[in-house]
Amino acid sequence: MRIVFAGTPAAATPSLEALHHSRHDVCAVVTRNDAPQGRKRVLTPSPVAQTAAELGIPLIKANRLDDDVTARVAALDADLGVIVAYGGLVRAPLLATPAHGWINLHFSALPTWRGAAPVQRALINGDTTIDTTVFQLTEGLDEGDIWRSSSTRIAPDETAGELLTRLARSGADDLVAAVDGIEDGTLTPRAQAGTPTYASKLALADGALDLSEPLSAVYNRFRGVTPEPGAHVLVDGERFKIHAAEQGDDHIPRLPPGSFDMVDGRVLLGTGSSPLVLTRVQPSGKPAMNAADWWRGQQGRPLAAQVGESA
Repeated sequence: MRIVFAGTPAAATPSLEALHHSRHDVCAVVTRNDAPQGRKRVLTPSPVAQTAAELGIPLIKANRLDDDVTARVAALDADLGVIVAYGGLVRAPLLATPAHGWINLHFSALPTWRGAAPVQRALINGDTTIDTTVFQLTEGLDEGDIWRSSSTRIAPDETAGELLTRLARSGADDLVAAVDGIEDGTLTPRAQAGTPTYASKLALADGALDLSEPLSAVYNRFRGVTPEPGAHVLVDGERFKIHAAEQGDDHIPRLPPGSFDMVDGRVLLGTGSSPLVLTRVQPSGKPAMNAADWWRGQQGRPLAAQVGESA
């Protein structure tokens, strides 16, 4: 089939590459406009744009799928549209422009975690399994019939970044299999069943760790917001970022919530139950560093993180 692919971040590139190397023809890629990156805010093509250029696939750059994009896609006479984390809504009449409409690769067991951040919300919630789901795109939010899905267990220490990378690779295989089945007529879509839950996009405030909660909840939130928007607590009123941490074990002595200490060479941060073990941190105005190096640099100065919800 002739396919139009829409996507933007790195998580979408395995799907684009898999489709390009399949029996199908990716005739164009739609991605968002170049965006400023880094401290110098240099305009940089999206990861999908860079991959498309490497593969020699024509690009359509747009931040909105408006009438102009619809006309350009219609002129391609595509059989199917495929979208993976484009970052914008597909509405009529673009939904109906390819002969088979549009399908979407989503990282949840729909209707669980409809929305922009299913992986992150699943981890924050403490979920132990997660799906990759290929479904038919409709005007409703992630409401279309399911073509194909597969489930995997979440490793107890996986962060959102690590899990998303893994799902992006396995989901690319599911996506190609779904496209094959749609072309061959061997797949039959099924309606979603169950009570929907929603995964809204994360904001900076979602990275705040509530140290009054038990360790399991604190650690799940840390996993869900790493690497973006990033986990943090407030120390002396300033944001103290936590880049890497471990759940520890039952042998670690408890600390009052928000208290720091070093025990057996490990930097600990007290929660509502057992402490969180910090391995890489970033104090306000400083570069990221090994947590033990940071602790030694405090030279015994009493420190505490804010307990309760913080921003």
